[in-house]
Amino acid sequence: MLRTIAISSVLLPGLVAAQVAGAQSGQTSPPSYPSPWMEGGNGWDDAYAKAQAFVSQLSLLEKVNLTTGVGWEGEQCVGNTGSIPRLNFRGFCMQDSPLGVRFADLVSAFPAGINTAATWSRTLFNARGNAMGSEHRGKGVDVQLGPVSGPLGRVPEGGRNWEGFSPDPVLTGIAMAETIKGIQGAGVIACAKHYILNEQEHFRDKSSTSEASSSNMDDTTMHETYLWPFADAVKAGVGSVMCSYNQINNSYGCQNSYTLNHILKNELDFQGFVMSDWAAQHAGVASALAGLDMTMPGDQGFDSNTSYWGGNLTASILNGTIPQWRLDDMAVRIMSAYFKVGRDSARIPVNFDSWTTNTTGYLHALDPTRDVQVVNQHVNVQDDHAKLIRQIGQRSTVLLKNTNGALPLHMPGSVAVIGEDAHSNPGGPNNCSDRGCDIGTLAMGWGSGTANFPYLVAPVDALRAQAATDNSRFANYSNNYDLKSAQMTAANASVAIVFVNSDSGEGYITVDGNAGDRNNLTLWGNGDALVAAVASSNKNTIVVMHTVGPVIVEAMKNNPNVSAILWAGLPGQESGNAITDILYGKANPAAKSVFTWGKDRADWGVDVLYTANGSPPQIDFTEGNFIDYRHFDQAGIAPSYEFGFGLSYTNFSYSNLQIQKQNAAAYVPTTGQTKAAPTFGTIDTSVADNSYPPGFDGVNFYIYPYLDSTTPVNNGTKTPVPPNSQSSSPQPKLPAGGAPGGNSGLYDVLYTVTAKITNTGKLDGIEVPQMYISLGGPNDPTIVLRGFDDLSIKAGQSATFKADIQRRDISNWDTVSQNWVISSYPKTVYVGSSSRNLQLKAVLNGNNYNGGYGGNGNNGGNYGNGGYGNNNNNNNGGWGNNGGEGNDGGHDGNNGQSGDGGHW
Repeated sequence: MLRTIAISSVLLPGLVAAQVAGAQSGQTSPPSYPSPWMEGGNGWDDAYAKAQAFVSQLSLLEKVNLTTGVGWEGEQCVGNTGSIPRLNFRGFCMQDSPLGVRFADLVSAFPAGINTAATWSRTLFNARGNAMGSEHRGKGVDVQLGPVSGPLGRVPEGGRNWEGFSPDPVLTGIAMAETIKGIQGAGVIACAKHYILNEQEHFRDKSSTSEASSSNMDDTTMHETYLWPFADAVKAGVGSVMCSYNQINNSYGCQNSYTLNHILKNELDFQGFVMSDWAAQHAGVASALAGLDMTMPGDQGFDSNTSYWGGNLTASILNGTIPQWRLDDMAVRIMSAYFKVGRDSARIPVNFDSWTTNTTGYLHALDPTRDVQVVNQHVNVQDDHAKLIRQIGQRSTVLLKNTNGALPLHMPGSVAVIGEDAHSNPGGPNNCSDRGCDIGTLAMGWGSGTANFPYLVAPVDALRAQAATDNSRFANYSNNYDLKSAQMTAANASVAIVFVNSDSGEGYITVDGNAGDRNNLTLWGNGDALVAAVASSNKNTIVVMHTVGPVIVEAMKNNPNVSAILWAGLPGQESGNAITDILYGKANPAAKSVFTWGKDRADWGVDVLYTANGSPPQIDFTEGNFIDYRHFDQAGIAPSYEFGFGLSYTNFSYSNLQIQKQNAAAYVPTTGQTKAAPTFGTIDTSVADNSYPPGFDGVNFYIYPYLDSTTPVNNGTKTPVPPNSQSSSPQPKLPAGGAPGGNSGLYDVLYTVTAKITNTGKLDGIEVPQMYISLGGPNDPTIVLRGFDDLSIKAGQSATFKADIQRRDISNWDTVSQNWVISSYPKTVYVGSSSRNLQLKAVLNGNNYNGGYGGNGNNGGNYGNGGYGNNNNNNNGGWGNNGGEGNDGGHDGNNGQSGDGGHW
């Protein structure tokens, strides 16, 4: 018989701390209750109506089943909720990853998010999302666990940065939105993760310390940088958001009422459901009242046979600690996402198994006493996605250096390919579980954000085939440490191509001493020495880097024998074909770097916290908005290669900048109140009817919604819950809220910017013009990216770059009014080919920021290292002065920490 742990109504006051302005250790998160209930609208109406009808017919136990996972390895997917047999409704299937279907065969291994971003192509963002969504749909998955904007990429060593897109919030936000549209357009719910400030692997959870680290963040930075892409995700209609392991201002992400209730569900008007990261729930009542809607994988710890919800959630509803409307809202949010993407017509049975590759096996992996059946039907869902993967591989390869036209190659007499990274893993591309090693060529990082390769084209194989076609002599060598042999292989070749890499991943795997986060920013496997050695023996050395992010490249950049440098990132299964296409000019490089390449590790100004500085470890985001290029600009640091930089085999010129005023309405703060919280159906309050049925034969380690002797409905004296947390009364709307992504006026177009881009070279090519804006304030970044496009332009022809400036683009977050405002500081628009090559500029008229500006400006010049001052005091206030929300506020009976704490 399954044993569950009780949730009583106890929620005691706990950690009391003063609200602190700025990102400082000890900062606390203010309480925000009640949890906003779904109201539909803005594209959710039909789904909401269907969800209401569905949930209205459910019993208490059935509603609880929708919200609670059945436990780790309980069924075939990495996450599964309980079913509703009476309605022939199977539980939800949640499956990694943000680059493909994890733990499955006959699926594609797509390029990582960081590569996809490097294309700067909305079309490819969407196409990749749609292809991944279709593969998940074909395997029977309901929710794809991606895309990623947490981590955003605060620290370059961050282990999971590659799963996301870029440390720039605008580029990431657009990539998030288009990926979500693609996934959900395929009939699968997308899950935007990890919300929020999960910026490093060290101390992200309780695995290495008694408490997970706290990311301490000021209100301004939260809105202007880290929340920005999640706002875009919500505006795009994302069905699910995953809350993170870490604490935010000393309150756990999955029971932080401020980030979940106040920001996500109220300010951003998120209509979908909040899902916990796996074992990121640390309390029952507290997490429910703070806005969590679904717990994954359902058990407190993997295979613990205990749950914070399940029967405990049933008891909490019956004893009145959690009101019915809150449970109903959880269920309606979950089912609304289901109906919104058309799962009611797109759903098929799950046809794979995460826990075995065998055709037959146990339906419940931890219970070998029952349900042996076909669990893997080996359904091929790859379609023709290899073509898209190869295209993204081409389009994401950044050409950083190309001396004297060394590239493209034209039938060289002899080719030497050197480096382990050019070659295959002898054990096969999937030899290491979750890609947890760095053997052979690198095409994805490690961890849960991976998928099995159906195959992996090693660069050496594709280059050997090209050499055979060209009748070029070919040699290769794979040992990175035998430098003498590498030099001998390269010495007489017409061109020596050296492949090197740098890897990272999720913190539950350690590779070569790197516990998720990278220990340094050097190349792995003696890569720096290998490049130097080969270059010393061959004056036409080309370096190809498969890395998860920036590495220190200044030495090879300045080496005259290194004629070309390319960043190929993590390109997925078509790796070798894609890089060969670029090297030989079958595809013209068009990618731009999505991060800054510093000359020294200290250049970034931030780093991973590797050693705990307390319990919980405190990670203070004192740099505020100044990460990546924003920091380099503010500090006047010259990088090796700037954000947005990338060369082509052709050339482009920029001219005729025009800024057209648009007739946007005035910004109107949202006012009014919500409706009262609705309930759907009635609750059977009978303890007997909600208890285990007599003679019930449960699956081992399976989480059920039933009451038993350990889940008392009443425990005597009622103890308080946070004030207002049970209220069903109409609630005030936030001035900055009122629509998905925030106040709809934030997305009004105030200006339209155009410029003429001309291909002045001899080859057809693709250029990515970028629009930056200087907001002008002393505490603002020097410039911020606000728009871009990828333009395909034939040789000798021109195209028009067009970008809209929305109200949000020229606004700052005001901590006093808790709204976006446009400051009176002068604002300048720049258009160019990178963040430091801004050829065009125009100053907006400060009197017309809510109107427009007409005119044109040219010859902005190179941006250089200047900036609006060096004042790092950008922490403009904290989250109110009403006390703290704390972390370990009390105990839910025998249920562990209740969470929010603080004084109410």
